Amino acid sequence: MGEKKNHSIKQWAEDDRPREKLLLKGKNALSDAELIAILLRSGNKEATAVDLSKEILEKAKNNLIELSKFTTNDFLTFKGIGEAKALSIIAALELGRRRRSAEVIEKSSISGSKDVFNYFMAIVEDYKYEGFWVLLLNRANKIIKHIQISDGGVSGTIADPKKIFKLSIENGASGIVLCHNHPSGNIKPSEQDLKLTKKIVEGGQLLDINVLDHLIIGDNNFFSFADENLI
Repeated sequence: MGEKKNHSIKQWAEDDRPREKLLLKGKNALSDAELIAILLRSGNKEATAVDLSKEILEKAKNNLIELSKFTTNDFLTFKGIGEAKALSIIAALELGRRRRSAEVIEKSSISGSKDVFNYFMAIVEDYKYEGFWVLLLNRANKIIKHIQISDGGVSGTIADPKKIFKLSIENGASGIVLCHNHPSGNIKPSEQDLKLTKKIVEGGQLLDINVLDHLIIGDNNFFSFADENLI
């Protein structure tokens, strides 16, 4: 028998072609694996592009956030994935990350913890260390800008309230939202998190700057101090 050729999308039955499915049924009809298969265009000698995509997703625990952390070398470990295909997937995931942030900026007004999560998730999802940010808002809760206050290590970071309020005043903020990430994925606030939040809230009351929330983000999830009535 001759050697089996690569499983090109062109060779598939029409119902199994993700590109045709996208055209006929729309993007929402496609699974994550089918969308990735469109980027790959072909699989390898043993697997179709969709099968290869499923293999890649399984390695990422079927989680696109985990997949976005893959490096070029991580993708190259899969048979049938070269540098060009790896870079295509990385670029597509990066566009998705930027879109999440852009949607919140376009809306421009923060109405709850979910808006804050969507805004910051695009910033912190690939962040391997613990960092602390502040989101500055005007009186209409519209975003002025975000500023990174500190960049810590794997197990902790330090946020100086004096620096937070100095930047808030300099940028004319009437309200602020605090945010930091837990690279471990555990979003439960520590005793230090609780004490720091209380200290910043009390400082904001003295300066007439409303501390609206404090989010802890980890593993595509978040803890909101405001939602838990801790602010």
